[in-house]
Amino acid sequence: MKKIKAYAHCDGPCGVYDPASARVAGEAVLSMTKKMLSLECPETNNSQAMASYLNTMSRYASVKENQAQECKRELLVLWTDYFKPNHLEKYPNLHELFWNAAKMCSACKTEVSVEHANELMDMIKEIHKIFWSSKDRDVQWVTAG
Repeated sequence: MKKIKAYAHCDGPCGVYDPASARVAGEAVLSMTKKMLSLECPETNNSQAMASYLNTMSRYASVKENQAQECKRELLVLWTDYFKPNHLEKYPNLHELFWNAAKMCSACKTEVSVEHANELMDMIKEIHKIFWSSKDRDVQWVTAG
């Protein structure tokens, strides 16, 4: 019986890995966090304005939480499926970096903190550098913002 070797980013055979999807999700977390903090609360006795405010705030919060979860999922795929023991030898802080990034995704879901959203982006940037270095490629860090 012939053995077939497969590589995948999500237990499928595509072999496509890229930290860009984590970056995009992280950017959305940062954007929604900033939007939430800049949204002005109207007078509470103006029911129409309050309803609009609460609707917008809840939408921002929902997007922020969903994108933080998506970011975590994308990071975990890279951590658990792409990186191998030989990468740990070359990048000894890899486990700690991914652990902290996943924990920061969780913090960004439950908090409204620009500081933590920026920390998450910094961690994703570091993962981006390590990922492309592991492929012997120099891919520039570019954000949409």
